[in-house]
Amino acid sequence: MGDDIELSETDLTGQVVLITGGGRGLGRAFAEALAAAGAAVAVAARSPEQVAETAACITAAGGRAIAITADVTDEQAVARMLAIVEQELGRVDVLINSAAITTPVGPVWEVEAEAWWRCIESNLRGPFLCCRAVLPGMIARRRGRIINMASTAGVKVIRGYSGYSAGKAALLRFTENLAAETKPYDVQVFAIEPGLVRTALTEYLAESPEGQQWLPWIRQVFAEGRDDPPARAVALVKFLTSGRGDALTGRFLHAASDVTQLVQRRAEIEREDWYTMRLRLPPD
Repeated sequence: MGDDIELSETDLTGQVVLITGGGRGLGRAFAEALAAAGAAVAVAARSPEQVAETAACITAAGGRAIAITADVTDEQAVARMLAIVEQELGRVDVLINSAAITTPVGPVWEVEAEAWWRCIESNLRGPFLCCRAVLPGMIARRRGRIINMASTAGVKVIRGYSGYSAGKAALLRFTENLAAETKPYDVQVFAIEPGLVRTALTEYLAESPEGQQWLPWIRQVFAEGRDDPPARAVALVKFLTSGRGDALTGRFLHAASDVTQLVQRRAEIEREDWYTMRLRLPPD
């Protein structure tokens, strides 16, 4: 997202935001920024210590937040999570699906089958279950926004990264389908690419033996200081949460893009079907 875009005056007072994967990394950064803008934030993750720390930091800064321990791949756990949010904060206005797994790394014939499938479950089943849980309320109120954390790994081949790539590819198409289904109800759905941000997950990929073997470019990017600043992804999420990007529903947006300009070009983007997943075919 353009660094010259000023979002400090964004007012999210009255909005309830649910963020999965909110215990650390970008999920925590999103939670802190949205709470600072006035939103009531629920942070959920499998680690109780991490979500508690995120919520405590927000509360100490004067914001409103609750911590929920939940496995988003468990349908009953997701239902309990939503019930807690609605009871303590109110109906969810914005869902941010940030929970993800980036491993295993390696060729298909070497990685553990269960680990590979857990990656798919975290990156696809988790967002599906969370969307399915919050959508009845959003549709009934004809208001809501969903932001799915995707990746360019879903649109290109990365050797040794099939589980993550397949999960993110499916999440991109799921986002497009869901946006088409919810558009008549004024519910907007987006997929975003935050860039290569230095987090605990990407640090592991950079330093682990399998990451150095199959994804050596990550370590090189970090060593050269070319990683993306988290502030860009935070600004994009803030922009979309505020409603200023609603015209781009169903699109795959990169944090480095000037989304205000994309909104101005929305007619052209829709006509040309840009920022979507499509199969390239040769001309007849």
